[in-house]
Amino acid sequence: MNKEKNLTNKIYDLSKKSPITSPLSQEKLVSKVNSLTFNNCANSLSNPKNKVFNNEKSLTLNYRVVTDELIEISNISSIYEFYSKIYSLITQNIDSAFFAVGIYKEKSNCLNIRLKDKLGNSYTSKIFLKDEENPIIQAFKNEEIIFKDDVDFLKLSYFKNNSVVILPLISVNKCIGVMLIEDNYARQNISLYKLIANVTALYTHNYDLLERSEGYVNTDNLTLLYNHRGFQEILTNEIQRAETNKQNLSIVMMDICSITKINRELGHAKGDEVIKLVAEKVRQNIREGDIAGRYGGDEIAIILPNTSCDQAKYIAEYLTYSLSCCFIDELGPVKVSVGISSYPTCANDKEKLLILAEQAMYISQAKGYKDGMSAIISSADFNFWDDIALKSYAEVVGKRHAQLGINFEEELISKFNADHAISGNRISEIATSLAGAIDAKDPYTKGHSTSVSRYSEALARAINLPEKEVERIKLGALLHDVGKIGIPETVLKKEGPLSDEEWTIMKQHPTIGAEKVLTPNPSLRDLIPIVKYHHERIDGKGYPEGLRNGNIPLAAKIVAIADTYHALVSDRPYRRGMNIEKAISILKEGAGTQWDADLVRTFIKIAPSLGI
Repeated sequence: MNKEKNLTNKIYDLSKKSPITSPLSQEKLVSKVNSLTFNNCANSLSNPKNKVFNNEKSLTLNYRVVTDELIEISNISSIYEFYSKIYSLITQNIDSAFFAVGIYKEKSNCLNIRLKDKLGNSYTSKIFLKDEENPIIQAFKNEEIIFKDDVDFLKLSYFKNNSVVILPLISVNKCIGVMLIEDNYARQNISLYKLIANVTALYTHNYDLLERSEGYVNTDNLTLLYNHRGFQEILTNEIQRAETNKQNLSIVMMDICSITKINRELGHAKGDEVIKLVAEKVRQNIREGDIAGRYGGDEIAIILPNTSCDQAKYIAEYLTYSLSCCFIDELGPVKVSVGISSYPTCANDKEKLLILAEQAMYISQAKGYKDGMSAIISSADFNFWDDIALKSYAEVVGKRHAQLGINFEEELISKFNADHAISGNRISEIATSLAGAIDAKDPYTKGHSTSVSRYSEALARAINLPEKEVERIKLGALLHDVGKIGIPETVLKKEGPLSDEEWTIMKQHPTIGAEKVLTPNPSLRDLIPIVKYHHERIDGKGYPEGLRNGNIPLAAKIVAIADTYHALVSDRPYRRGMNIEKAISILKEGAGTQWDADLVRTFIKIAPSLGI
C-alpha cells in the first residue's frame, strides 16, 4: 500500500511539472535494467533466429541495445505510441508473427486485447475473466508466465501453429494485464521478454495514474466529459498534430435545444438529466480516438482527428439519429443543433475553428428540423453574406469575444470590403451585423449603433431632408463607430475617465473608420464625412481635425447629436443612464458651442417620442 501511495505521489509531482510528459521516469527504468544480471540473460539467448539476441560474442552489447531502446521509449508521452514502439522493438528484432497487449478493465470485468501482426494489421477482442480455461485469463489471474504451442484460444483463423508466450503485466504487486509475443524460441528469450513486460506494466500503470490525476482537473462533474479547459488543451495539441502530420481535423459542436425552457418549466434537475443523456450517447457513439467535451452549459463539442468535413457530417448524422431515438418523459425525442468546422479547410487557427463551428451551430438552430432531423451545417457550406449566417456571426462574436480575445471584426471588415458588388439593401443588412459585432466588444454599448442610426434618421426626417439623404445618414450613423475595431479593449472597457494617453488613442477611431473601412469600398465612400467628422464641434474644439461650424457636414452634425443623446440615456460602467429631461438639458447647454443649435432645438421636440 505504501509503495502504491509513493508511486501515486511521484506521478502527481510529475504531472504538476508538465501536463504532457512521459509517465515513466528514466531513473526508475535504468534502475530496473541494472537490477537484472546480464550474464543470466546471456545464458538464455542462444537462438539463431533472432537478430538482436543471436550474436554470442556480443550478447551483453545486444542486451544493452535493447535496454537503451527501452529507456528511449520510456520518454514517449502517448500510450498508443509507446505500445507501437514496443511492437516495433520486438518485430524488428525477431521474426514475430504478432505482438499483443491486453489491459484489464474493471468496469466490464474483461481484458481488452489489441493485437498487431508483422504486416501492421490490428485486431481487437475482449476476453472476460469468467473464461477461466483461456490461458490469457490464467496468466492474468495466477500472475504466471504461460507458454503455448498454438494460439487457438485467440480464435483468430489468421494464425495457426504459432507458439506464443503470455506474460503478466505486474506493477506495484498488481497485475494490470498481459502481454503476448509470438516466438518459437520464447523460452530462450524469456529474460528480455520479462524486462519488456515489466517496463510496459510500469509505464501503463503510471500512465493510468497520470491520466486520473489530470482527469480530475479536466473533467466536467455532470457529464464526465472533458470540461472547457481540458477540451481546449486537447484541441491545441490535436491541431498541432494535424499540422505536423498534414492531416484533417474536424470539430462538431452540438447545442441541446430548448434546454432553457426545460429548466424553467420542468426544473434544472430535468435539464441536467437531458445534458447527461446527450453526453452519455455521445460517449458511446464516437469513435476511439475522438474527444468529447462540455464546451458550454448545454453545448457539447467533439474533436475528430484525421477527419474531413464530409466524414464529420456522416458522424454527426449518426449521432443526431442516435439521440433522436432517445425519448424523455414530458419532452419526447432529444433534439440538438449541429455545427461543423474543419482544419485546414475552414481555418488554421484554433479560436477561429471554434467560432466557425459555433456559428454553424446557430445556423442549424435557425433552420430547425426537417423530417424529424436537425440540419447539420458546416462552415464550409453556407454563404457568408446570408442573412442567417450574418446574424449568427454577430451573435457568436458578441457571446465569445471576451473569452476568445481574437479580433474577428477584422476579418468581417475584410470580407465587407472585398465584395464591391453588394446592393444597397444588402449593404444595410451587412452593416447592421458589422455594427453589432463592433458593439459586442463593449457590453455597455450593446445596440448603440442601431439606436444612433434610428435617432439620426428621425432627426433627418424632422428637418425634411430628401429620402436619399435620409438613407445615407441612417447608414452612416450605423457605421459611425466602426473605427473602434482599432481601439484596444482595455481602453474601450475602462471604467472611469481615460488618461491623456488613452484619450489620444480613443480619438483615432473616426479616422480609422473612414480610412480602414470605408475608403476601400467605393459604394461606401460617400459615408466618409459622417464617420470621420461626427466628433467635431461647432466651436472647433472637436476631433480629429478641429473643424468649425461651417466646415462640418450637416449629416455629421446630425449623427453627433444622436450619438451624444444615446450615450447620455444609456447605462455606463461608471453611472446609470440619465432620464430624458436630464439628457435634454445637457444638449441645451451645449447648443451653439458643441452642437448645432437649430438641430438641437428640433431634436428636443422629437426626443420624447424616440424611447430609450
